[in-house]
Amino acid sequence: MTKTYIFLPPLRKATGGTYVLHQVAAHLHAGGLPVSLVTREGGHEAPEISRDVPVISWDALALTPDDLWLVPEGWVNALAPGLQAGARTVVYVQNWAYLFSALPPGVSWDKLDVSFLAVSDPVGWYIRECLGGEVPVLRPGIDPERFQAPEVPKAVSPVRVAFMPRKNKALAAQVRAMLEARAARTPGAPEIEWLPIEGLELDGVAATLKRAHIFLAMGYPEGCPLPPLEAMACGCPVVGFGGLGGFDYMRQAEDIPGAAQPWFPLREVSWGGNGLFAVDADVAAAALALERVATWVAQEDPRYAQAVEQARITAAAYSVQQQREAVLALWPKLLGSL
Repeated sequence: MTKTYIFLPPLRKATGGTYVLHQVAAHLHAGGLPVSLVTREGGHEAPEISRDVPVISWDALALTPDDLWLVPEGWVNALAPGLQAGARTVVYVQNWAYLFSALPPGVSWDKLDVSFLAVSDPVGWYIRECLGGEVPVLRPGIDPERFQAPEVPKAVSPVRVAFMPRKNKALAAQVRAMLEARAARTPGAPEIEWLPIEGLELDGVAATLKRAHIFLAMGYPEGCPLPPLEAMACGCPVVGFGGLGGFDYMRQAEDIPGAAQPWFPLREVSWGGNGLFAVDADVAAAALALERVATWVAQEDPRYAQAVEQARITAAAYSVQQQREAVLALWPKLLGSL
């Protein structure tokens, strides 16, 4: 019987990308499809979602031509067991910027018998533009029970801005500096409280986002960034950068100076403006956009409530349940091509 093996990169600390791999494995296991996680170089601590999924070591891996070998992008050497066994080898591209990273000199994707899976529409578009061919899309999912807006409305002062310092920390500092400099010479400017998210477990992240009014997204490049989605689920419109992949779901709530205007195709979605998005690395545009949304909050402007509602609708389209349905609908097609 065909079995799926999913490679877990040997990272010191779990990332959003590895968590998505655990999610995929958990969905396959719950759906009755044979699956194992494959670890390399030491210990493995599974998150709660994938605790029941079988785990085997790299040394014990013995693929057959009937198997499917799933490897995230950037780990080219890990493709070897699948290629050597003649298994269906699939590269799950979770960030377009790493598509060509780690390819050995003289090796190109057209010389490797692999297929691709993209984490978002923009990433799928990028792969097709580079390599051609069909590229299915499998998006991440967020837990709507953990990430949800608080029952009690948020007080409008101070305006709380959540952000992740590890995402282009220097640019976040520049945005903050510009915002504070402008506030110092602007009577009545909203008071800002900054909420850094670092070193927290998922419940801590959710608790912080529930306190925030706005999420400042400084990450780029991106595949389908999870933190802005989690923020939207907690009632936070997003301000900042899309990193290309973010535009799987990011939509402008209003035209702004320096607005990101994606020239690549955007899919039709059921939601509208869920934030304000600047061109990647445009600090001034991001700071002015953040100032604008902070003013909406402080003045109880209807535009803020509209953005919150559209953010909620956005996040609802990326639930773990919808991810599970997508995995179980896609996998027979992947296995059928063996």
